[in-house]
Amino acid sequence: MKNRYLGNSGLAVSRVCLGTMTFGNKSWGCDESASQALLDAYLDAGGNFIDTADLYAETVSESILGNILKGKDRDSLVIASKCWFPVGDTPNARGLSRKHIVEACEASLKRMQLDHIDLYQIHGPDPYTPIEETMSALDDLVRSGKVRYIGCSNLYAWQIVKANAVARQCNYAPFISGQYLYNLIRRDIETEILPACVDQGMGILCWSPLASGLLTGKYRGVDIPDPGLRFKEVGEILNDRFIWKEALELVDLVCEIGQDLGKSPVTVALSWILKDYAITSVLAGARNVEQLAPSLESGEWDLPDEQCERLTAKLPREHGYPCDWMKIALLPNFTKTEFEPNRALRFPPLIN
Repeated sequence: MKNRYLGNSGLAVSRVCLGTMTFGNKSWGCDESASQALLDAYLDAGGNFIDTADLYAETVSESILGNILKGKDRDSLVIASKCWFPVGDTPNARGLSRKHIVEACEASLKRMQLDHIDLYQIHGPDPYTPIEETMSALDDLVRSGKVRYIGCSNLYAWQIVKANAVARQCNYAPFISGQYLYNLIRRDIETEILPACVDQGMGILCWSPLASGLLTGKYRGVDIPDPGLRFKEVGEILNDRFIWKEALELVDLVCEIGQDLGKSPVTVALSWILKDYAITSVLAGARNVEQLAPSLESGEWDLPDEQCERLTAKLPREHGYPCDWMKIALLPNFTKTEFEPNRALRFPPLIN
């Protein structure tokens, strides 16, 4: 499997990351035995990057991961986890206070039976805790050796920049990664978040790269998924998030391209994301090895440019203002040199 550096750091990770949200989830996930098989298949394919969180399966995912990592070469792996969500009923058992971050990290280490976490991520923003307190607590974990690198997830672009500005000012460890919803259907991060991460030297990790399974093609012809499927069990919000006429037409194109190329729609959809080198890795979750296989194939296979362009054009992302202003003012006035310098800022795509 091919590897990429995580942002401007020296940490190299597989471009397909094994997501463990299914581990221990009784409704739409898998038990410890199936989780072991998934891990073994992923490692056999050359993967080294595993992502979990204390939220997943109410901490059971981390516990299962700790059990199935026994006997593996720990030093060859990059283990990532997260904190932020409530893990108890007390007021401090959530958020990004120093108290919760330190306690959550120590609890995750205990569940996973590890002495350190390679990438520790905050799972969202805390409107009540000063970012200085959060970054200081995360830096203490890095300096103590319990954490190697830190990252974020689900922050606004301005929060990313503010957090890293605090880190630079105080000589704290900065965020090296951002984990965000990104797929062919939902390209929201292209407007502000992706350019901000590039500017800050951060790699992008993509969650829900298959739009909760919609881009696998298994829901084709189904307006609203049947009760009992993951779409229903995760919540009605997913229907609003991913299902509308143009999105379903895009799924048809993904399946058509996959058939023409002899590839699974899963491989095509993930490979489209990985065409952008700002994306470090896509999170691939599964209930069994058969489901995981086409995701692993995208770790090696590259989507042809022509097919990538067809998919991008099928459901263009409207970026609004000021992007529409830049189409008029920026393009004609700042494209006069032979090539763009390395210092050029990244903007959203100005031509869909």
